[in-house]
Amino acid sequence: MAADSNNTASAGDPTTARWASRPSVHVKDAVKSFSGRVVVDVDDLTLGTHPVEGLIGPNGAGKTTLLRMIMHAISLDQGTITLSSDDNGGPVVLSNLSASRMAHYGVVKTNQVITDFEQLTILDSMLLAEAQKADERANEIYRENGLYDDHIDEIQWYLDQFDFEDPHGFANSAGEKKLLDVIRCLLLKPRVLLHDEPTAGLPDDIRDQLMELIKQKSTDENMSVVVVEHDLHVIWSMCEYVHFMAEGEVVLQGEPAYIREHETVIEQYLGSGHV
Repeated sequence: MAADSNNTASAGDPTTARWASRPSVHVKDAVKSFSGRVVVDVDDLTLGTHPVEGLIGPNGAGKTTLLRMIMHAISLDQGTITLSSDDNGGPVVLSNLSASRMAHYGVVKTNQVITDFEQLTILDSMLLAEAQKADERANEIYRENGLYDDHIDEIQWYLDQFDFEDPHGFANSAGEKKLLDVIRCLLLKPRVLLHDEPTAGLPDDIRDQLMELIKQKSTDENMSVVVVEHDLHVIWSMCEYVHFMAEGEVVLQGEPAYIREHETVIEQYLGSGHV
């Protein structure tokens, strides 16, 4: 089913004019089923036409599964997923790649479930993100000549922006682990960054600071960002375009105000008392 849309992109948008084109992901005829139940069925979807886009919908709508399909963390039953980016010299069929190859092409995803390296300090976890592929194992990062000297200024910038309790110690709280996961992804300098509930566990002030940083990087570095988030304050304040999923399909697309006030979204997700 084709999604209803409200497309009001301006040809005079300075963000559009600044870059020749934005990195984007095209999902075509993509289907995924589990135990005979279709959980994702997307006919035609492009993510990344705007710097920051939201992907929302009720629990079980297929949002996280769709992100995992893009990352090839789970295989498609049918369809194709393609990356378009000037950096790669042409379209790349992501659905033909192994999950480990995604970062090579600039497609990176944060974790919905908090993960961390139990034996690595916060500083070393960030350093690992900067390591070359041959040395990106925890016990190999210090074999790479100049790794620390080449990247410590950038890492220190993030440490100065966000108040980790002890950068030379381990991330202990859920908030620090979530923040560390997002920063490690930013250090990879992705072309497309997929966020799966990036603000879960973060205090409101850190949430707002982090989202403002990501929004700024999306324009300054031509990085396309897609955010799956149940905290709708993040979606309405951060995203320039929103996709609404329900029962595995993308049924609506448009600017936040259009999505927020649409009868379908109110009935299936927000409820009549939403603000």
